Amino acid sequence: MTQRLAHVTLLVRNYDAAVAFYTNVLGFRLDSDLDMGDGKRWVVVTPPGPAGCGLLLAEAKTEQEKRGIGQQGAGRVWLFLHTDDFWRDYPVLKERGLRFLEEPRSEVYGHVAVFEDLYGNKWDLLQPVE
Repeated sequence: MTQRLAHVTLLVRNYDAAVAFYTNVLGFRLDSDLDMGDGKRWVVVTPPGPAGCGLLLAEAKTEQEKRGIGQQGAGRVWLFLHTDDFWRDYPVLKERGLRFLEEPRSEVYGHVAVFEDLYGNKWDLLQPVE
């Protein structure tokens, strides 16, 4: 049996603002943007590099979904963006306006710094120890 995690849904306020953030600030690829009708779109962005898990951007419609924007990790880091060169990517992302919540640090598992996406979800930028 072969399986892989293909997409993780990320609640967003607005498709276009989310696409702009993920492509212009984080440098992700826009892999799909299909009109599904009734104001829904199938929008998938993925980080640069080999194909992997993508983010399915889902514009929140219900009040419950809207309350979940920026809270999908309940205040914890919930997404981990791996890089092969932390010290190359960190200053580039910072220059593009990415908001880091701490200074970079070295841990036993790698070089890491926590950042927020445009909605306040916390991520790790991480170069794992190999």
